[in-house]
Amino acid sequence: MGEYTLPLLMILGLMCGIFTGYPVAFVLAGLGILFTFIADLPFLYLGSVVNRTFTGVIGNWLLLAVPLFVFMGLMLEKSGLAKNLLLSLERLFVGMRGGLAVSVALLGIVMAASTGIIGASVVMLAMLSLPVMMKQGYDKSLAVGTVCAAGTLGILIPPSIMLVLVGDILRISVGDLFTAAILPGLLLGVIYIGYIIAVAILQPHKAPVNVIEDDSGRLSVILQLVKDLIAPILLIMGVLGSIIAGIATPTEAAAVGAAGTILLAAINRTLNLDTLRSCVYETGKTSAMILFVAIGATCFSAIFKRIGGEDMIFDATTALGTGPYGTLIVLMLIIFILGFFLEWIEISYVVLPLFAPIVAALEFGLDMHSGERLVWFAILVAVNLQTSFLTPPFGYALFYLKGVAPPEISMKDIYGSILPFVLLQLVGLAFCLAFPSVILWLPRVLG
Repeated sequence: MGEYTLPLLMILGLMCGIFTGYPVAFVLAGLGILFTFIADLPFLYLGSVVNRTFTGVIGNWLLLAVPLFVFMGLMLEKSGLAKNLLLSLERLFVGMRGGLAVSVALLGIVMAASTGIIGASVVMLAMLSLPVMMKQGYDKSLAVGTVCAAGTLGILIPPSIMLVLVGDILRISVGDLFTAAILPGLLLGVIYIGYIIAVAILQPHKAPVNVIEDDSGRLSVILQLVKDLIAPILLIMGVLGSIIAGIATPTEAAAVGAAGTILLAAINRTLNLDTLRSCVYETGKTSAMILFVAIGATCFSAIFKRIGGEDMIFDATTALGTGPYGTLIVLMLIIFILGFFLEWIEISYVVLPLFAPIVAALEFGLDMHSGERLVWFAILVAVNLQTSFLTPPFGYALFYLKGVAPPEISMKDIYGSILPFVLLQLVGLAFCLAFPSVILWLPRVLG
């Protein structure tokens, strides 16, 4: 039996298990237990896995931020704040070709900085804007692609659940990740808006003039927009500001954000027992899914490393002889391909612990220490994983949208609409890879 036969078999088992449709958390944990016996490891080794699960996952104080951020996003969706803000943005761009699509992209940016829940963002944007865009004569591909792409910004722009988990996995500051993700997130938003404007200019039939019946003056529209922006800005300052300033930990800031969204819902008179029950129930489901995947991945990773998986991956990447940047590009390509089949949670817990030592050992000839190198790598992974929500066959944003899209929008339309936006995300990823300063500038300034 070859040196790396068992790790290869373990990876093959994982891929086969995924395509069976069996819950990934159980596939990961089951493979870990199975290969403990196949590799003839001491049975007591599984006891150390249990101990690692309790100390690294269940007893992890930082992971308390996850259900709090999930609850914050769900409650914010119910508050009605997004609907008011979209109406104000729509009035601002009245008379502009493609103005409604630009409004959706801008709303996606604002809501991403207020919530990190992809499902809630995509569903909310689709319900608010797709029927109107179809009525105004927008091209299906542009309308659907804009909603999907803008809705996925919440996984990158802080406060992002992904960044909380990535920070915990890589043992780096979540505050540094939050500040590092701001500019790349805004960059992607600007790229989307630039694409929408370009389409409106070059193919005007796809992006009609924004028409809305409104007798309000320009000043009145601007004042209403400012009024609608006050609540999300205060929420963003309360959550991100407290983390960046070092006043609160991510967990404490998440609690402040959750309490703030309850207050906003109460002010907008949308807070009731049914809303609260629904948010708590969905928070429990999402948090349980993340927790079970983390437990299964802990078992898988521990056994995979023990049978030589980490050495196999390191030897495979170094044997390529592509140099530091070539190796990093290969790692990004692997993550991009995995995004077609796996959720970002599984990729984060399984792949990051294996790839991080490789990146830490690379010398890029840049003026950054090992901690900054890991922050750079983490944000590159986050930008990369954002595409996993848009890439078929398992792009979850596509299924979220299909569930609430108007009947005339088919799954074929949705699949066809996302290609330009996936390419735009890859352009953003390439830019962040070529210019690390885009990621590291804010952490250095605020650090």
